Amino acid sequence: MASFSYSQDLTCSVCLSLFTDPVILLCGHSFCRECISSFLSSQQSCPQCRSDVSLEKTPLTTNHALKSLAERAKENERIKKECGTDSQVNESLCSEQEEKLKLFCVTDQQLVCIICRDGEKHEGHKFKPVKEAAESMKKDYQAFLQTISAEISAAEERAKTQNEEMTKTKEKSQKLMSQISSQFQEMHEFLQKREAEIKNELRLKENEEVEKMNQSASEIEKVLSTKTEMKEKTESVLEITDTVGFLKMCTEGESLLKTKGSIQQKTKKLPVVNSCLSLGPYESHLQFFVWKEMLQVINPKPEQLSLTSQSADAIISQDGRSLRSACQQCKIYQQNQLFMHYIYSSFDHRQQTMYNPQHSVYNPQQRAFNPQQRAFNPQQSVYNPQPVTALSKDLFTSGQHYWEVDVGQNNSWQLGLQGNFMKYNGGKYTISTNNVEKNVSLTGQIKKFGIYLNCSAKELSFYDADYMKLIRTITYRNSKPGAAYFNIGDMEGQFSLTVCWY
Repeated sequence: MASFSYSQDLTCSVCLSLFTDPVILLCGHSFCRECISSFLSSQQSCPQCRSDVSLEKTPLTTNHALKSLAERAKENERIKKECGTDSQVNESLCSEQEEKLKLFCVTDQQLVCIICRDGEKHEGHKFKPVKEAAESMKKDYQAFLQTISAEISAAEERAKTQNEEMTKTKEKSQKLMSQISSQFQEMHEFLQKREAEIKNELRLKENEEVEKMNQSASEIEKVLSTKTEMKEKTESVLEITDTVGFLKMCTEGESLLKTKGSIQQKTKKLPVVNSCLSLGPYESHLQFFVWKEMLQVINPKPEQLSLTSQSADAIISQDGRSLRSACQQCKIYQQNQLFMHYIYSSFDHRQQTMYNPQHSVYNPQQRAFNPQQRAFNPQQSVYNPQPVTALSKDLFTSGQHYWEVDVGQNNSWQLGLQGNFMKYNGGKYTISTNNVEKNVSLTGQIKKFGIYLNCSAKELSFYDADYMKLIRTITYRNSKPGAAYFNIGDMEGQFSLTVCWY
């Protein structure tokens, strides 16, 4: 049996002995594995707090920290039993000198007699009286026990916290499972509804077409019946061998030959209704059209970001979706200015060389052209392009957000958040985060990118939006509200960066 202090901290409450292979329950209490297994075979609850315990749902996890401490305590108990009680130690004799062990060698950590103290073996060692050494060691063990108790409490608290986190994870997973099932169910219901509607539309068109064809078939059947009857009459007339009788039969009543023309006209006018059954685009592009229809019911959709910019060289479209560079127009303006400078210079030269004082009384001082008055300084019109950047008007402070950007044919751009973005330049993709750039290997040039932002996890992910394929996920440090970031690196680029709206 352990001491009272050990009984309080390192003793199993079932067997009342030092722990043997201790395990921890979700409630935070620990027991010997064999003890708790036997106890739970008859009761499904913790022996201490009576909280529900199920071995099927909750496997017994070894408490390694408690196991290590219990083994140390057992070792200390074994040493004490081997050495005997304090009174026995005090009365025991030195095995070499047969003197009472009245001293404790602090250096060697062992009991010695007075004669051994003066021997060569303990020369220069530090000694204490047995009682003083015992008191000192007892204080050390008490301090050690406090440390062990604190470590046990900390370990149990961490184990409890870890179990709580496990429970949270399972609950969140279950919640997400339900959410996934619900959202897929909504899409299934939409698809099933549209399938029924399109099939019903097809049936209505089929009935309409078949009705027209039935009417045509009925008219054809009537004409066919009339012709069959005329054929039979004609055959019966031709069977008459008597000439007079034959002529009488042909001339009496309505002559078959007289009705021949009208019957032939009816035959020519018989309508044959051709099949023109069609569902329009649903016949050839059904999946695409239905997918476009689904966008109207899907929620949430990608963010419909609206852009703003402080850059003098940035041009934002009226709807706020697109960013492009004004540097191309500036370049044309500069070329025009240089061309005008050339015209002015040529004109000045002609004015100075055309005047001949021998043939005219023209006074050049009166109308002389002063080139300094209209001189063009090309340095003043040289345009220094600035970075073409823009931010979204909305700031992202919490939750999850997703938006898509069409980069078109731009040869250089940056997308993401300020300080954390994906970059493309000269056929090379890189990701910059926390001032560190890493190359990204991609096949081909992607035209549309998706950016997913998880504010709580501080994660930023980049996707190939055409195939919804993850490119890279990064973790950023900035805790302040952020905005979507756009940059056109090619100052002379003629293409826009456009936010996709659905």
